[in-house]
Amino acid sequence: MKTRFVIALLIITWLAGCTQPSTLTAVSTTVAPTLTLPGPQMQTTRVPDASETARAYLDAWIAEDYPAMYALLTQVSQDAISQEDFTVHYQSVVNEAALNEWSYEITSALVNPRSAQVGYRLHLHSVLVGDFTSETAMSLALEEDAWKVQWDDALIMKELTGGNYLRMEYSIPARANIYDRQGNALVAQTEAVAIGLDTGKVDPETQGALLSRLAACGVATAGMEDQIDAYRPYGYYLPVADMSIETFNRCGGSWSGFAGVILSPFKTRYYYDEGIAPHLVGYMSLIQADEVDTYKRMGYRVDERVGRDGLEYFYEPYLAGKRGGTLYLVDKDGNIITVLAKTEPQPARSIYTTLDYNLQKELQQKFALSADMKGAIVVLERDTGRVLAMLSSPGFNPNLFEPQNYNYNFLLNDLFNPETNPLINRATSGSYPLGSVFKIITMAAALESGIYTQDSEYNCGYFFEELDGVQAHDWTYDHYLRGDNTPPSGLLTLPEGLMRSCNPWFYHLGLELFNQGRTTNVHDMALGFGLGKPTGIEIAESPGNIPLPASGTQATSLAIGQGDTQVTPLQVAVFTAAIANGGTLYRPSLIESVQPVIGDAILTFGPQVNGTLPISADTLQILQDSMFAVTTSPRGTAYRPMRGLNYLVA
Repeated sequence: MKTRFVIALLIITWLAGCTQPSTLTAVSTTVAPTLTLPGPQMQTTRVPDASETARAYLDAWIAEDYPAMYALLTQVSQDAISQEDFTVHYQSVVNEAALNEWSYEITSALVNPRSAQVGYRLHLHSVLVGDFTSETAMSLALEEDAWKVQWDDALIMKELTGGNYLRMEYSIPARANIYDRQGNALVAQTEAVAIGLDTGKVDPETQGALLSRLAACGVATAGMEDQIDAYRPYGYYLPVADMSIETFNRCGGSWSGFAGVILSPFKTRYYYDEGIAPHLVGYMSLIQADEVDTYKRMGYRVDERVGRDGLEYFYEPYLAGKRGGTLYLVDKDGNIITVLAKTEPQPARSIYTTLDYNLQKELQQKFALSADMKGAIVVLERDTGRVLAMLSSPGFNPNLFEPQNYNYNFLLNDLFNPETNPLINRATSGSYPLGSVFKIITMAAALESGIYTQDSEYNCGYFFEELDGVQAHDWTYDHYLRGDNTPPSGLLTLPEGLMRSCNPWFYHLGLELFNQGRTTNVHDMALGFGLGKPTGIEIAESPGNIPLPASGTQATSLAIGQGDTQVTPLQVAVFTAAIANGGTLYRPSLIESVQPVIGDAILTFGPQVNGTLPISADTLQILQDSMFAVTTSPRGTAYRPMRGLNYLVA
C-alpha cells in the first residue's frame, strides 16, 4: 500500500511538472484535473487553476480595480510594496504611455505543485503613439490552496525589468484659431501687451492726456481717474488693460512722455478685445494637480493649458489637433534603450462661428456702461437657429487666465467673485422664472383647449380674487401705489390681455384650466415650446424646469411664469423665433464650420429642426398679432420704448 502511494504521488508530480504550454485566449478556461488519492476512504481534491487567477488579475487591471489586483498578490509581495505604491506604479506607466485601452491573451501556463508561470501577450493602445504589444509572464505561488501573484515590474511590461522605465516625448501641433462668421479672429496665437500704471509715478499734470490716450486705444477709462488718485499715495499698481500687438501699434506714438505707464509684452493665445463673447468662446488655463492623470492619459503634457468652458472646452479635440509622440524605453541611468512606438502629429482644425464680431462687440460695450448690470442677450437668426450674438453680464477677460499676462497677478481672483459670478453664462446656464413672457404659452394653451377664443373677454382689475384666501394683483396696481394713477386695464379680449400683460386674465386662465381637469395643459404646452429641456447648443446649458401644478394656486403661478418655473434666456429666444418663423423650433448653433489647414471643411452648418410648436395656424397668427400689438398699439406695454424705431418689432 505504501509503495503504491509513493508511486501515485510520483506520477502526479510528473504530470503536473510536464504540463505543456498552450495558447489560450483571454476568455478561454482550463479545467484542472481531478486527482484520486488512495486511503482508508477515497478523497477527491480539485487543484486550483493558475490561469484563472492570472485572468482575474488581468481583468482587474483592465477595469483599473487596483485594490482587487493587490488582493491577489502573495503575502511576501504585499510586504514588499504598499497598495498605494502598487497603484501609483501601474498608473504612472499608464499615464506616461497615454494608454486608454489595453487587453491581453494567455499564451502559456506552466504549473508545478507549489508554483506556476502564466505567459500572456499585452495589446496596448496609446492615444499618442498607437498600438504596441509586450510579451511577458506572471509568476504565481500557492498559498493556502489558492494561487497568488508574485509582484515584479514585468507584470506590467517585460521591458520594465531591471529598473527600466517609459518616457514619452510629445509632438504638439499649434492650437487652431476661432473666428467669427466673416473670418475675424476671436482668438489666435499672437503677441500682446499688458498695460498698467505705477500710480505713485503718474504725473497729475499729464494724467488727463494719459487717460485720453488710453481711451483712444479702446480702453474704458470711466472711473480710472478716481482710482489713480486713490492709489497714488500708496504707489499701488493699477492694472489697466491688455491688447493685441496689432491694436497697440495702431494707437501710434510713444508712451515715454507718460510717467508711470508700465508696458509688459507677452506671447499667448490671445482673446481679442479682452474677450469677444467670452462665455461662448471659453478660455484656457493650466492643467490642475487633480487633473494630471486624466490629461496625461489623453496625451497632454502636465504643463499645458487646456480649454475650459465654451468652444475651447467642447471643441478641444478639433482645436488641439492630433498629438504625436515617441515612446522610449529608458534604463535606470536615463539612457535610451529603444523606441517602442512613434507617431507624427496632425494639424488642428479652426472653428468658424456663427457670431457677428461687430454686433457682439457693440452689445458688450453697451452693457459695460453699467458695470453692475446682470443680464443676458441672445440674438438668433430667425429661420436657421444661427447664434449671431450672445452676451452674459457681467463678462470677463479670458486673457487673465494667462500667467504670462502681468495683470493676471492682480485681477485673476476677481473672476471668482461670488457676488458677481462673471464666469457664469447667464444666457445658457442661468435659470430664471420667466414672468410675463410665459403668458404667450398660457395663451396658446388656452386657445388650443377649445374653451377660449380670441373673442373671450375678462375684466382686468387691480386684483385677482378667485383663489380662496389669496389676493393677487396686477402690475397696474403697483403703478397706482407709486402715484402715477395708472387705472386698471378693464374689459379685455384674450389678445388684448397679452397686449396689456394683464396678470388677472392669465391667473384666471391657469386656474380655470386646472379646475376643469386640464391640469397639464399649460405644462405640456411649455414643453412643446422647448422649455424644460436642453436646446442642443454646442456648449453647456441648463434644461430649466417646468413644474406640474398640484393645486390651483400653483396653476396660477405657472400661468405667469412664476413659482418653480425656470427657463434660460436661450430657450426663450428659440421659442420666440419659432413664433416669428411660422412654428419651427430650430436647434441654436454656434458653429458655421470646422476647417482644416488644407482641404474642405469637415463640418458645416445646416439648420437642424428640434420640433414644431404644437399649435394650429390660427393660434400662431393670433400670437403673432398680439405680440405686435404689444409694441405698436398705444395701449401696448412696450409701445413707448419702441415708438419711432425703423424696425418691425414684436
